Amino acid sequence: MTLSTVEPRAFGLAASAKAERAVPAWIPFWLWATAALVILMVAVGGVTRLTGSGLSITQWRPISGALPPLSHTDWLAEFARYRESSQAKLVNTGMSLEEFKQIFWWEWGHRQLGRFIGLFFAAGFLFGLAARQFSWRLGLTLAGMGLLLGVQGGIGWIMVASGLKSGMTAVEPLDLAAHLLFASLFLVTVVALATALGEDGRIRPGVPAPAARLSKLILGVILLQLVLGALVAGSHAGLVYNTWPDMDGRFVPPLRELLAVAPWWANPFENLTLIQFDHRMLAYGVLVLALGNAIIWWRAAEHPSLSAAGASRQSAPTRLALLLAGLVMAQVALGIATLLHAVPLGLALAHQLLAMFVLVAATRLAVLSRERAVAAPAVSGPLAAHVATR
Repeated sequence: MTLSTVEPRAFGLAASAKAERAVPAWIPFWLWATAALVILMVAVGGVTRLTGSGLSITQWRPISGALPPLSHTDWLAEFARYRESSQAKLVNTGMSLEEFKQIFWWEWGHRQLGRFIGLFFAAGFLFGLAARQFSWRLGLTLAGMGLLLGVQGGIGWIMVASGLKSGMTAVEPLDLAAHLLFASLFLVTVVALATALGEDGRIRPGVPAPAARLSKLILGVILLQLVLGALVAGSHAGLVYNTWPDMDGRFVPPLRELLAVAPWWANPFENLTLIQFDHRMLAYGVLVLALGNAIIWWRAAEHPSLSAAGASRQSAPTRLALLLAGLVMAQVALGIATLLHAVPLGLALAHQLLAMFVLVAATRLAVLSRERAVAAPAVSGPLAAHVATR
């Protein structure tokens, strides 16, 4: 059996140092700072959702909304607008002005952080353009990322608006899933570009081809799992079947329960049983993929053909694969604890936040695994079970 090895190449968004001008050191730092702000944004958004604060501001004012109420009269006017919402009428009927202020500040802070991220990203982009420190390729990439960030802000308001409709006391789960997905996609692009620019021009070790392919698959599956998690959160599906590993005595619920909603195609989005079941099953899938990937990196990195190409168990991709497997195991354990305790705020927030670190690790591993095929000698024995035939 022939062992396929690969050598990582620069991420597609940033060409090699020979083809691109040298990237100033501040650009990767700026991108990593943006990534940190996005993770903080997801955490604040989680608190906003879990405390029921997301519908406390009923107007979309991108500019004037940056200022909170500045007088008692302003607070009364803001509170009056909120009291017209279905959430206030059906859920928070006896809420006082002081209680309203508590939920208002979370949503206001969430929006302010979103504004700051937009300004921070725009400032770095405009500075780089003015100083002519971007190649045309990098400039177009960053412009596209800025557009993605703007779309994400618009989706955020669409999500809030869905919860302000008559009879609605929370946002639509699908809108919440779209909001988290676009935030995750923006984070992936930022981390991928920061990683690629930081690695650009370095001599990187060979990569086992199966692990290179699997690392990309894992990133895609994690993004899908984030969408399913958002559906669980938005539909409150975590408040049912608070047992594990079974679902109220059954590992797999009967088909009639999994497809109880009509029409049948609405079940993945509206059936709480199927929503939670899907999230559980894909979590097991992500865990198996992450552990399998870590084993492949660990076993293959010591093979002579890969060692000659510079790979080792101390290489960055191998350590990232092991870190990713550990993070996924912790995330699964945290998800189980969150479910068993009926979604307390602390555990639920930790579960959402750790998901972002899983995504960052998976993104970095996928970038460092981008490959260019190179010849390698044949290999047989136990290792053959962990590598692909080329």
